[in-house]
Amino acid sequence: MNRCELLAPAGSLEKLKIAISYGADAVYLGGKDFSLRAQAANFTREELGEALSYAHARGVRVYVTVNVFAHNQDLDAIRRYLRYLGELGVDAVIVSDPGVFSLSRRVAPQIPVHLSTQANVTNLESALFWQRQGVKRINLARELGIREIRAICAATEMEIEVFVHGALCISYSGRCMLSLYLTGRDANKGMCAHPCRYRYRLEEEKRPGNFFPVEEDGRGTYIFNSRDLCLVNRLPELMDAGVSSVKIEGRTKGIYYLAEVVRTYRAALDYAATHSGSGESSDISMPGRFMDGLSKIGSRGYTENFFDSLPGPKDMLYEGPAVDQTFVPAAIVASASPDPTFKINTVLRPGDRLEYMGKGFETSRFTVKEIFNLEGQPVPQALGGETVRIIPVPEVRFEEYRLIRKKAKKSMPAACKAYQKKTGNDMDEHTMLP
Repeated sequence: MNRCELLAPAGSLEKLKIAISYGADAVYLGGKDFSLRAQAANFTREELGEALSYAHARGVRVYVTVNVFAHNQDLDAIRRYLRYLGELGVDAVIVSDPGVFSLSRRVAPQIPVHLSTQANVTNLESALFWQRQGVKRINLARELGIREIRAICAATEMEIEVFVHGALCISYSGRCMLSLYLTGRDANKGMCAHPCRYRYRLEEEKRPGNFFPVEEDGRGTYIFNSRDLCLVNRLPELMDAGVSSVKIEGRTKGIYYLAEVVRTYRAALDYAATHSGSGESSDISMPGRFMDGLSKIGSRGYTENFFDSLPGPKDMLYEGPAVDQTFVPAAIVASASPDPTFKINTVLRPGDRLEYMGKGFETSRFTVKEIFNLEGQPVPQALGGETVRIIPVPEVRFEEYRLIRKKAKKSMPAACKAYQKKTGNDMDEHTMLP
């Protein structure tokens, strides 16, 4: 069975370090320009250099997205940017535009090129075309099933990458114009406003203000919305098909989503590889603990999309708000044991019960006995954004850039909900708003 790379999103330098801590083999990220996730924090040129040094020191590859659909006025800046990435020594660039691909091969031929899912490779002939152009890897369109994926892997010499988890677009592999038409923000230049996630009602032209629900329950409808992709139970089949890399979506998602998804897929890939000699890949039964881990993060419900066949409405559409997140991040381990420090994400007080998220499914429960500031003085609480020392009971061996989580409250104030929606940060009602 083929060994798959686990490719994780890195929307910021902090998220890159978290993804690496939980077992990512490679990360993908964007600079401040020419990336299809303009809402992510993204990386300055200085941060790109730090990211490369940090990742490479730990044997992790870094791929940089340059996957906008460029216009003429973008080309000179893209040319300079590609040249800079070549000098920096990134492991690959991810492109979707044939013009950007051509520029990359001319100005930075030393950088391998990965073809983005935005290029919509849905068939073998398209894959062979890009192979002839010199593409090293293709991220296949998300509309392909396992039989099509297997056939493309068997007939090509390139690396094949497949999305296995995260948000889905209703349009073909994300090439959507809805945001541009409705808000003026071009999704194909990284500024999607996600209008497919809006709630809609029908208004008759001559009856302004008289709205008609599209759904019978009267709450409006998410008419374009899809459930989230989740292929954790199908990893053995993807590995057996010859897929080189499995990719997690989510550069704008919060740190808890990132940590839980990366550690779950790391454990699942390792499990599938360990059990690969037990028979057909489809016979490998993935334990329920993998889905249990993913159920702890907020989602729109899960679908396997096109994996077996064309999905129907029940497979794709959901009728209400996202599945509630049962935990929130309380802190990030800023420095490891034996004298750990913690960057606080929510208000913490002595007596709080927390869980340390180790690799795989290692989870250590503890109670906060005492909190000290960095000057060694005891404090009654720690606020979001502060860095402190915590005395846990029982003692826990902490590792750098792992997360500590706590149970989410059942209700969340409107201000917190609005902040979470705006920023994509995981939080609860104790998070300190700016």
